[in-house]
Amino acid sequence: MTDSPREILIGADEFDVVTDDVLLRARLNCALAVCLFDTVEQAGALLHLRCVARPGGNPEATDTTLATELLLLDRCVEALRAAAPQARALKARIVVHVPAQSSARRACDTMLMLVEHFMHDISAELAPVDFGTAEPREVLFRPSMGSVQVR
Repeated sequence: MTDSPREILIGADEFDVVTDDVLLRARLNCALAVCLFDTVEQAGALLHLRCVARPGGNPEATDTTLATELLLLDRCVEALRAAAPQARALKARIVVHVPAQSSARRACDTMLMLVEHFMHDISAELAPVDFGTAEPREVLFRPSMGSVQVR
């Protein structure tokens, strides 16, 4: 009988970095999850970012919102590098949930483009984006195995 790994729920606009066998969980509702892991060091991080349309504002996203998301993304990657300094084989998976008719769709698309460019800049291998528009989604990420499940 195998023990199940400990679980950590990652809230909106939060991240966690792990270096042991842990299951990171995020519930996406008009949000995206960035699952980042190292294939050799078995360390990883999950970043949960909300996609929010500002009433009366730019539907794509405000500069302040994008700057905040970029700062969170940078902090997440730096924390992963600090926890696993030997990590050199980074891979990333992005899971998105935005309702089909949501006013936050353009903001999410802009954030997604920002995250994709950031992953390219840090030389992380990026898997195709998993984009869903139906019901809210749950991401289960086990960095030690590089496993991402979406429910």
